[in-house]
Amino acid sequence: MAPTTRIRRIARRRGSLLLSVAAAATLLATAACGAAAPSGSGDAAAPPNKDDKLTLTVYSKFTDREYGVVTAALNKLKAKYPNITINHEGNQDDDKLTQSIRGGNPPDVAISFYTDNLGAWCSTGSFQDLKPYLDRDKIDVNQIPQAVRDYTSYQGKRCALPMLADVYGLYYNKDMFAAHGISAPPKTTTELFEDAKKLTEFNADGSIKTMGFIPSMPFYANQAQYWAPNFGAQFIGPDGKSSLESSPGWKAMFEFQKKLIDFYGGHDKVEKFKAGLGDEYSADNGFQKGKLAMMYDGEFRTAFIKDQTPTLNYATAPAPVLDSMADHYGAGFATGTIIAIPKGAKNPGAAWELIKQVALDTDTLVDMANGLKNVPSTTASLSSPKLDVPPQFKTFLDIYGSGKLVANPSTPIGDAFLKAVNDFAEKWQAGSVPDLDAGLKQVDAQVNDELAQKGSGG
Repeated sequence: MAPTTRIRRIARRRGSLLLSVAAAATLLATAACGAAAPSGSGDAAAPPNKDDKLTLTVYSKFTDREYGVVTAALNKLKAKYPNITINHEGNQDDDKLTQSIRGGNPPDVAISFYTDNLGAWCSTGSFQDLKPYLDRDKIDVNQIPQAVRDYTSYQGKRCALPMLADVYGLYYNKDMFAAHGISAPPKTTTELFEDAKKLTEFNADGSIKTMGFIPSMPFYANQAQYWAPNFGAQFIGPDGKSSLESSPGWKAMFEFQKKLIDFYGGHDKVEKFKAGLGDEYSADNGFQKGKLAMMYDGEFRTAFIKDQTPTLNYATAPAPVLDSMADHYGAGFATGTIIAIPKGAKNPGAAWELIKQVALDTDTLVDMANGLKNVPSTTASLSSPKLDVPPQFKTFLDIYGSGKLVANPSTPIGDAFLKAVNDFAEKWQAGSVPDLDAGLKQVDAQVNDELAQKGSGG
């Protein structure tokens, strides 16, 4: 898998967090101000006749090889509707999609990688409610894991379905483990810390040569949302407000991060080592080059390693959890691609038939999963004998089917709350936050202010 293929989905969550998502969320909010609610009585649009000739336009952000994989999946609709033409326009971001909806010329089907924007999409009416279609066609959404159902709906409104998923776990270098007498991957954060110490090597001048586990955040897949499930840290409380101060997992998480930074000799030493690591999606990735013994990442990393570093002797496991959360081991963070019918779509009935094909048909999902190296998003597709399951990839299928998945909450402010937490993490690890409790309380206030503004129609 080429480096550009995965960047298209999650660059905004890693490295330079929220590449254009904050702008997209603002644009969504602007579109909502004064916008009418979705038209129609709530009835499902009729499906096309078998011989109807029409063109369905699909927007997605897929490019290069992945574009071809998804286009082939979309064209499977022709088996049922041979005269429907699929116009798949790749490399279309959420800003372009929003502008098309505002201008009254949206695609028939929208595919987005930015699941954290779903609350904004749903609350503004930018995506149509799919419940009438699901009810009419008697589709049981319980074939999709609960956490995935959660990130494709907002406040009870199902305005999207998942189209493949990403699941996060631990990657570890088996040769480095063996060389340091470590026989199994860590299951708790205490074990992670102790293994990281054993696996770290320093140069004669005291600088870091190889690192057991990098604590920098945001960096690679080190983002607050990917770490949070391992510590039981909650972003939003039952009252709908930011809960960093009241959720003990956040303090435990940041204290773990600081403890590891201190072991390495401080923030400056860690930053110097980090500066020598390659780009996340290049063959010079720190884990792939043997500079990092362990790291968190998604299932798609298996494809990068196969393509870029095929001789790397590595394995995967669920992410270690806080010692007091041993029963949660095997859980993981999940996100993924979503697919929906935009407000104002010209052919909603046919659009729904296409969505059913790529979101619910087992063979279509398996073909895409094999081509993209993502996790197929229904229980039936997970157990398909046609699914290609190397041992390192199977870990993520097991996490997905564990019943312990965790996803980000959907909010009307998109993923602005994630940016606030990751911005805080950078300041904390640099030593510029003197009081952790006070700092978390300040982030709560920032997020709650944004939530209040959206609640008042701002």
